[in-house]
Amino acid sequence: MPELSWLDTYLQYLLVDRHYSVKTKTAYQADIQDFINFMNIDNQFKHFADVQYEDIEAYLTYLNEKNLARSSVARKISSLRAFYTFLVKNEYITNNPFIGVELKKQAKRLPAFFYEQEMETLINAASGDTPLAERNQALIEVLYATGIRVSECASLTLSQIDFDLKIMLIHGKGDKDRYVSFGNYALKALTRYLHDGRQQLMKQQHHDYVFVNHLGKPLSVAGIEYILKQIIKKTDLTANIHPHMLRHTFATQMIDHGADLRTVQELLGHSSLSTTQLYTHVTMAHLQKDYRDHFPRANN
Repeated sequence: MPELSWLDTYLQYLLVDRHYSVKTKTAYQADIQDFINFMNIDNQFKHFADVQYEDIEAYLTYLNEKNLARSSVARKISSLRAFYTFLVKNEYITNNPFIGVELKKQAKRLPAFFYEQEMETLINAASGDTPLAERNQALIEVLYATGIRVSECASLTLSQIDFDLKIMLIHGKGDKDRYVSFGNYALKALTRYLHDGRQQLMKQQHHDYVFVNHLGKPLSVAGIEYILKQIIKKTDLTANIHPHMLRHTFATQMIDHGADLRTVQELLGHSSLSTTQLYTHVTMAHLQKDYRDHFPRANN
């Protein structure tokens, strides 16, 4: 079970420090417990600190499928945001994953992803012969081929890569390690970058991080996001890209091509299968759209 003592401490804080009524405290408790129950559907949720944005996306989809009023969903997210603010303030955890969560007007909030042709466009836009272009192409190929989180990509070191077996040992959140595979496209782009572009960028720097900025220093999460936004500006794609879209694309295409959920869960490093199940909704929405667009009797 998660650190329920944190929840007990928070509920006591609401009563003693904030002078909330027992009824209000009970409402907060119910909202937080509902999220715990969702995350613990397959008995894998361990710590509040392990919750990530994609878990929240899955939870929002789950709530919308229950046909809850938007006000009810907003209240639950508000309760969880306040709880996590308390945890951060008291240094139980370092990050509040609910800070940037916004409720959209549409009924379902499914992860945005790229179609395969769009990915080809994005990869081609990153190509080039300069050291930075070689880095950018390797960066996109790795994110696309492995589905790793952008934070995991930023912290990736040379010692974590086995080029012969084409696998990476990823140090995930909550000190959870996992192996991910990568294919020949990523191998080719990585090899070219490491043997040429990275060596030129490193200059006087000495470290083991794979992806570096123009000064040879380790690339930050914000740096990766900036690079992707600059690449998409070179294309006619209209998506407002963020690094997680490549992770969503990897998962969606894996399931589209027949991978089972447990395999995708392991590759993505999800602690809960319920989070991975979100991508079945994405692929179903994709199939339904294609059906409506291409079957002549679909809309008549």
